[in-house]
Amino acid sequence: MHFGIVVFPGTWSDQDCFKSLGNVLGQEVDYIWHKETDVSRYDCIILPGGFSYGDYLRTGAIARFSPVMNSLGGFIQKGGLVLGICNGFQILCEAGFLPGALIRNECLEFRCDWAHLRVENVRTSFSGEFRQQQVIKIPISHGEGRYFAADETLSTLEKENRVIFRYSDLNGVPTVDSNPNGSLNNIAGIINEQGNVLGMMPHPERACELLLGSDHGASIFRSLFVR
Repeated sequence: MHFGIVVFPGTWSDQDCFKSLGNVLGQEVDYIWHKETDVSRYDCIILPGGFSYGDYLRTGAIARFSPVMNSLGGFIQKGGLVLGICNGFQILCEAGFLPGALIRNECLEFRCDWAHLRVENVRTSFSGEFRQQQVIKIPISHGEGRYFAADETLSTLEKENRVIFRYSDLNGVPTVDSNPNGSLNNIAGIINEQGNVLGMMPHPERACELLLGSDHGASIFRSLFVR
């Protein structure tokens, strides 16, 4: 499978994604500079974490206007797979490819820690390697990771099973204490209506080897190419 990793000014998780996909999982992977406009050769495009354009205005607010984002719209319409991680999730929401927004953590602090997620829907291209309701361990690293949306949007996401990952405790219970940023409904990751775009705040690329503390992130990537 051919992956492309978009690099904006201020991106810093691009190399972690490259190593995990290329070195650990043995996939073909390239960097995509944000000014590129042809993404047709890729099977999956990843928008990695970081501080694109220094997070000026709002997280992802400037990156959404980069030339590559115009091409991303057509790529998505044709069924191409897109994974937005942390800042990538923020960019996808700013660009309107996913509903809602990521706002300042409820604690008003930057959170860098391990989080437990409950897998809510395994019938997607991003989660097929998991069991329904499985609890996985993926690290977080963000200051604006609190998922927020209107009540109607939240209702639609829940009703259509588009919440893929939810913050929970070790037993799979979505508690207040297990929610690291105050996200509504403990939401950690969602997909679009078509099912080919996933945005998530936790960093799967940092959990692809047991030596690092978890390999559950590798299962997210493997779900994409073992279908």
